[in-house]
Amino acid sequence: MIFDAARLAFHNLFAAETRSVFWKVLGLTLLVLAALWFAIRSIFIYFALPWVDTLIPGVPDWAGWLTFVFAIFAGIGLALALALLISPVTAVIAGLFLDDVAEVVEKKNYPNDPPGKAMPVGEAVLSSIKFFGVVIAGNLVALLLLLVPGVNLIAFFLVNGYLLGREFFEFAAMRFRSPAEARLFRSKHRATVFMAGLVIAAFLAVPFLNLLTPLFAASMMVHLHKAVSRRDPSFAAGRTEQLRG
Repeated sequence: MIFDAARLAFHNLFAAETRSVFWKVLGLTLLVLAALWFAIRSIFIYFALPWVDTLIPGVPDWAGWLTFVFAIFAGIGLALALALLISPVTAVIAGLFLDDVAEVVEKKNYPNDPPGKAMPVGEAVLSSIKFFGVVIAGNLVALLLLLVPGVNLIAFFLVNGYLLGREFFEFAAMRFRSPAEARLFRSKHRATVFMAGLVIAAFLAVPFLNLLTPLFAASMMVHLHKAVSRRDPSFAAGRTEQLRG
């Protein structure tokens, strides 16, 4: 079920119907990342370089290699900072187009099913901001755990698998259910959702391809929500109060 959803999502990602969204997200993401690169670089030059000159005044000629080494480490640091921003930046931008992707998937793969309901623009923006915060928090935790040998890679997949699985499954579910029902449905099938989140985390770990993670994740979770709903037909809309009891 999970791998079928992933296979269908990957196919949907490059389908003609989603091509316009694909280019919108990719183009906007690259523009924002380029702007962030120049912003980070300018901030570094403005604040860090004067601090270094003050810290080590009058460096003799024979120690010029220190400046070269510092420049190398600074470049690596800037690249890492930009790499950490790829995921949240893509999440915010793609979050504005997730309903477009879900609608295409539903029409293409489930033409006989009732269509889902897109979130209003205001809610979509708030959802994007919320997801931005979730991704930032998750990656900060994973970044801290990078310092722990043997845990870093596992931490990356566990943290991102949980967060990505939760957020995107609830997004897909809320097209057909209330937010409360979507959370309950996700909680009931938490193991399946978490395993699907690990697949998304693996997609996120692939350089360049990870720019499309939100689109892939949204499509995959639409398929997964459909599959899980068919396996659990008793969990119908309007059953929230009954399940709480």
